[in-house]
Amino acid sequence: WKSALVPWLARIPLRTGWIGEARYGLLNDHRRLDADRYPLMIERFMALGLPAGAELGEPYPVPRLAVDGDRRAELLTGLGLGGQGAVLALCPGAEYGEAKRWPAAYYAAVAGDALARGGRVWVFGSAAEAAVGDAIAARAPGTINLAGRTSLADAVDLLSAADRVVSNDSGLMHVACAVGVPVVAVYGSTTPAFTPPLGGRARALSLQLACSPCFQRTCPLGHLRCLRELQPDRVIEALWCGS
Repeated sequence: WKSALVPWLARIPLRTGWIGEARYGLLNDHRRLDADRYPLMIERFMALGLPAGAELGEPYPVPRLAVDGDRRAELLTGLGLGGQGAVLALCPGAEYGEAKRWPAAYYAAVAGDALARGGRVWVFGSAAEAAVGDAIAARAPGTINLAGRTSLADAVDLLSAADRVVSNDSGLMHVACAVGVPVVAVYGSTTPAFTPPLGGRARALSLQLACSPCFQRTCPLGHLRCLRELQPDRVIEALWCGS
């Protein structure tokens, strides 16, 4: 209901939304969600931007982000990111909760493998993920931790300079897809059947256990098997297969 409260207080004349979460009285264009018709989150948002019952159209466009090439060059120099070798970008954060975060030790194993191949590794994230980036860099010396050192706009430009990306199901996963970089996306409590990485250069990995997806911030069973049993070798294989 909180997301509907702001447009109601602002007296926005047309307030469209799906019925549920106690927002009924705050909307004046009520829609009843047909989850079978709109299985993906992106489809549900797109449908709200169209007249009720309208077709989305197939195929609908996937998100694309424009990159500032001059700013990217500036950042590469200013942050000392020059060098030789393919760049692997790691995005180990997820604001939603720990049930979406693949273990830092697993990210470090992927980083170590990339470094052994002669590549470079950059870690992206907010200031809240800086400690995770430090933990990865400590286990995989040579990794550059950029978490908390860039704005979101700068992260967009720098991710476009990567050759490959490994990410949790997070905002940066979608950013990486939107700048056209090959992505391996790791899923725990969520599912690519609802929030998939969009575009033709992404691969989603999920163990699809009987208890998942639970969509919880922390594992309700306390074991976090959906992430702990998804071993680094599977991600490494997906990352370099066909390279």
